[in-house]
Amino acid sequence: MSTPTRTLTLRIIELACRAPSVHNSQPWRWRVVDDATIELYADHHRQLQVSDPTGRNLALSCGAAVHHGLVAAQALGLTAAVELMPSGDDLNLLARISLSSGTRTDEALESLQALEERCTDRRRFTSWPVPDSRLAHLAKAGSGWGAFVIPISDVTNRFRAEELLKRAMNVQAMDPRFAEEQREWIDPSRVEGIPLANASPPANGRPLSRPNRFASANDAEAAEAADAARVVENSDGLVAVCSAADDQQSWLEAGQALSALWLQATHDGFSLVPLSQVVEVEETRQSLHQDVFDSLARPQILARIGWSEATRTPLHRSPRRPVDDVIAG
Repeated sequence: MSTPTRTLTLRIIELACRAPSVHNSQPWRWRVVDDATIELYADHHRQLQVSDPTGRNLALSCGAAVHHGLVAAQALGLTAAVELMPSGDDLNLLARISLSSGTRTDEALESLQALEERCTDRRRFTSWPVPDSRLAHLAKAGSGWGAFVIPISDVTNRFRAEELLKRAMNVQAMDPRFAEEQREWIDPSRVEGIPLANASPPANGRPLSRPNRFASANDAEAAEAADAARVVENSDGLVAVCSAADDQQSWLEAGQALSALWLQATHDGFSLVPLSQVVEVEETRQSLHQDVFDSLARPQILARIGWSEATRTPLHRSPRRPVDDVIAG
């Protein structure tokens, strides 16, 4: 049995900050109200103004951090309850986490291990297909946070989704504003952004099988690669994190679902790569909503899932800001 303390609260924030965020921008600020209460605020100074003018990806990132915080609290033997958008007056206050005494479980410890192992590896997967049953299992694990995960297995819908993804990548690659924003987040410092080695990772002597949004600094080359190569291989699993509505709370819920999906995928031995480009372009986001999901679900992000090569060299972890830098005074 554990009880909330200042030490445990800071440890929860440290682990929550290992959550994935768009371009590893870490767009969050935390406030420790007391030993049993933590608040999460949006840090709009870290918002990507070109690719994320509405703050969708910022909220997704913060939602993932909330879920990571809940996982950390449970693994530390605490009970955690979250309230999203707790104040109607302050839209920057995204979540409040309340802690109380609890008991550590084996399941919580397994989730913590997945949290510590999780990373974004953009290198090619193996050619082993991901069975539909495994995708369904992952989708179930990622659903239930106010959002839901939908495998895209139907041949027609998958073709449409892949074409829209390629279309979005082409649009962004030909816009110098997108290219400049991406360059700004490649190795900007030792505590944030995408490390150069991870942005354009070595292929271990084998050609990369798909374009990488960070791999080329040349806009024309990036557009040509996106058009010529398959973004998602036939053996990859493809899923969408969706919600019923399309507001800030829905984006936070989708971020929680993405985190739950990713941790389960890590636990099960899969790699997951988020594909946010298709929702960052207005045209392709609306087409995905209408043509793939029949206007019944609001896609917030796509992800491809596959088996990693067992012998590949581990990537360096993306850096994180010190805890002192993310806590509001």
